[in-house]
Amino acid sequence: MYRLTVRDHFMIAHSFVGEIFGPAQRTHGATYVVDVTFQRRELDEDGLVVDIGLASDTVKSVLGEFNFQNLDELEEFQGRNTTTECMARVIFERLATAIQLGRLGEGANGLEALCVTLHESHIAWASYEGAL
Repeated sequence: MYRLTVRDHFMIAHSFVGEIFGPAQRTHGATYVVDVTFQRRELDEDGLVVDIGLASDTVKSVLGEFNFQNLDELEEFQGRNTTTECMARVIFERLATAIQLGRLGEGANGLEALCVTLHESHIAWASYEGAL
């Protein structure tokens, strides 16, 4: 399997509901470093997994929807804990939709899988990976 990874970041504020979260029940901030890995078995006719420029631009655009936002204030997250794991899945789904809509070009039609990893710190991260 061939893989291409692009990296970006975004900053959010949020809080969690539930005793398990301890002090994180209070509003706090997070800066996530995000790695998105695009995967396919065979390279496209240009020898690429996907156009790195379009991939980088699309990741930046998706992350931009959340950057500098308090996730507690966004309607789509009402009643949900926006854990790192949850946000990895949300970003995966938005990128999968962008691929389906052609935002990464025709070469992206051959993509088979995608992995989104959110690094909370240098010692902790979470991912969501799935088929496209």
